[in-house]
Amino acid sequence: MKDTGDQVQMCKVRRSRRPAAETRREILAVAEDLFRERGYQQVAMADIAAALDMSPANVFKHFHAKTALVDAIASVHVEKMMQRLVALELPCGPQAKLLRLAEELLGILLVDVSENRHLFEMIVLTADLELQAGELYRTKIATILEAIILEGVAAGQFFVRDAHHTASVITIALEGVINPLSVATHTPEVLYRRCQDVMELVNTALQNPLAK
Repeated sequence: MKDTGDQVQMCKVRRSRRPAAETRREILAVAEDLFRERGYQQVAMADIAAALDMSPANVFKHFHAKTALVDAIASVHVEKMMQRLVALELPCGPQAKLLRLAEELLGILLVDVSENRHLFEMIVLTADLELQAGELYRTKIATILEAIILEGVAAGQFFVRDAHHTASVITIALEGVINPLSVATHTPEVLYRRCQDVMELVNTALQNPLAK
């Protein structure tokens, strides 16, 4: 029977032969579990490496810093959020769709406040950094908005010269309401009211023939 030292060595050899993508996924899963259990600030890269029975150097080979882990975890979460939005059964009419989309996204973020608090903590603590997850979030939302705007233009309800640019502008306008920092610091009542106010202004502007 092989001793414990041999077993550990064999485990490390097997791990080293695994595809890099699989190793990255395992690192992310363990890191997120530790962030959830202990809090982002209380977890060091060495803790993640120890939980994985890896050397810290091996973890750093896949993620150069703890903020890179945050970025990757948040990006995965953004992709899941957007899949839920795309799968929504939206009401008829582009105006109603825009409001419903914004409210649904806000609702998802509000659920995350309680169910994924660790994620909000990480985002708040790294808010001064330009993480790729933030750009991914804005790009995905703008893409969905652009499709609705084009539908409104085709129906003769919206007057827009550049749907892509307009979608980006609306995304920026919504950032004051539909972003993790706002959701973490305001009540749902205030957020939904602000969301409705913003989308009312957006719909009014889109229906103005002078905008074209």
